[in-house]
Amino acid sequence: MTKKLVSSVAAGALLVGVTFAPTSFAQQTTTPPPPAEPAPTEMQPGGTTPPATEPPAADQAQKPPPAGTEAPADTTAEADYLTEQKDDQIATSTYVGQSVYNAADESIGEINDLIIKKDGGVEAAVIGVGGFLGIGEKNVAVPFDRIEIAEQADTAALKLTTTETADTLKAAPEFKTKAQLMAERQSAQPVDTSTTSSTGTTPATPTQPAPQQ
Repeated sequence: MTKKLVSSVAAGALLVGVTFAPTSFAQQTTTPPPPAEPAPTEMQPGGTTPPATEPPAADQAQKPPPAGTEAPADTTAEADYLTEQKDDQIATSTYVGQSVYNAADESIGEINDLIIKKDGGVEAAVIGVGGFLGIGEKNVAVPFDRIEIAEQADTAALKLTTTETADTLKAAPEFKTKAQLMAERQSAQPVDTSTTSSTGTTPATPTQPAPQQ
């Protein structure tokens, strides 16, 4: 009786171990997680996919140019602009008002203007001669190649000398500008006085008295 009871207990314990063994093994075995699904792509209206994001413009500007690539030259620096007056260049304002001296170092007049060709180059210097303080003075256009220019030491001043004399300049013909010539032509045109004014009135004829009967 006792042996049967022990055998029954042992059989029951064996049955219980066989029953719970698969369950315990299943709990210890881990199932790998499912693969992550890609995030859904947002669609723009109309079914178009948004373009890829480009790096900011600031990042692109900071990137140095490829090796061997030269930066574009500044076209403004290549223009032929003068930035300073050279030793062989003289401003016309330097001439105007300058006295002209003869060979005896005597002032024979002052330069009032310069005549410049349209294609460049100074053709003549207009010198005012005679008169006093500009009164009674006349202008004489002296060819510019007859005037010598000498620079004063350590200054920007010039000394102008010529082979002309006061007498030769006084005897030379007077120089007239284009404006002066046009004014003379207009003043020389006769005025037509034959036309009557449109607002003029004709005097009325006096009334004759009626003859007596």
